[in-house]
Amino acid sequence: MRCCSQACSAGGAGGSGLQVHAVRFGPGDELKSGLLAFVQERRLRAPFIITCVGSVTKATLRLANATADNTNEVIHLNERFEIVSLVGTLNHGGHLHICLADREGHTVGGHVLGDLEVFTTAEVMVGDAPDLSFTREMDPRTGFPELVVRPGCPEGRATEQDATGP
Repeated sequence: MRCCSQACSAGGAGGSGLQVHAVRFGPGDELKSGLLAFVQERRLRAPFIITCVGSVTKATLRLANATADNTNEVIHLNERFEIVSLVGTLNHGGHLHICLADREGHTVGGHVLGDLEVFTTAEVMVGDAPDLSFTREMDPRTGFPELVVRPGCPEGRATEQDATGP
């Protein structure tokens, strides 16, 4: 994994600045766990995917018709795919959705459960909103832990939870 970071400032009520991290994963790397480790190592508080290009040879996805009571709508893919889109947040286990194209251009997509094994490369731009904090809390309406966005702590004043993780 290779990394480069750049900070930008963006003002505005209720907004946040932006820090951009560029990271590349190579053949055989597992993309989701690699991204989560990247976020934890850098102690990013409100991380999200800006963009990603690359390819994978494996993926495990939960399909859109899954519910909290029926999460077994899962597919395991084992062939070469181009990453057409990767979106989501990377806090507390992450919430990622991916769209993959096969050799004929047919696409499949869903909620990433894991097993995103990189084929040639995965070039990912990760954003962090340092003035915000992302957490997840169970939402009784959906049955899933959902994103909660809060104002972040002033720089250098991380909470004990931030230092130890979820």
